Amino acid sequence: MEFLKWSTADHIATITIAKAPANALSSKVLKELSLILDEVEQDENVRVILIHGEGRFFSAGADIKEFTTIENGEQFSELARLGQNLFERMEGFAKPIIAAVHGAALGGGLELAMACHFRLVSENAKLGLPELQLGLIPGFAGSQRLPRLVGTAFAAQMLLTSTPITGVEAVRAGLANHAYPEVELLENANKIARQIAKKSPVAVKAILELFSYTKPEKFHAGVEREAVLFGKVFESLDGQEGITAFIDKREPNFIGK
Repeated sequence: MEFLKWSTADHIATITIAKAPANALSSKVLKELSLILDEVEQDENVRVILIHGEGRFFSAGADIKEFTTIENGEQFSELARLGQNLFERMEGFAKPIIAAVHGAALGGGLELAMACHFRLVSENAKLGLPELQLGLIPGFAGSQRLPRLVGTAFAAQMLLTSTPITGVEAVRAGLANHAYPEVELLENANKIARQIAKKSPVAVKAILELFSYTKPEKFHAGVEREAVLFGKVFESLDGQEGITAFIDKREPNFIGK
């Protein structure tokens, strides 16, 4: 693996995003994560998966530089579907997946965390979907999962203002389960993972399967529409301006086209 590290101990598979400096989620990172899931899915010794980021961030988002290599909206939509399919698989995974979030989980990084069965965060972490700040929209089902977790009104505020919230605020909003001082995050995440790993794998699998029956019927239609709009927004002048401004490290000038 080029951008991900993983190891197993005490029935726990720990996956580390190691793509310095921002742990950005490029298509290569997403494909590597899929390959690791293939392995842990078949490994009967693995009962719980823990995902965290190396260095300063959990993941600061999708790889914006990769966006500059995409030629048209359909390719952009295909990138969205790659992330959506992976995160849908994670949400329905037969083994619990825990996200341990520190530093920042923004854009695609938060979408990855939301696809996990639950989230543990550092108190000072920053969580948000700031895509509108670039003239874009979330593409990895963030527009569908965030309202389910925090409610439509608060999700609208987070999305439309592009303002991240802290780990403490995330717990209050229902986006995260617990917030810890950053130095204690992984220790507590592993403690909870070990607690789950002691349970019957058969019973745990049954509980996770039952969660699928609580999903709103329109979720898949919303995810597909998100992928289409992801491509259309990318092709807009504002979408191209947002990406260019990010690369140039300047404020974007949106014109509404």
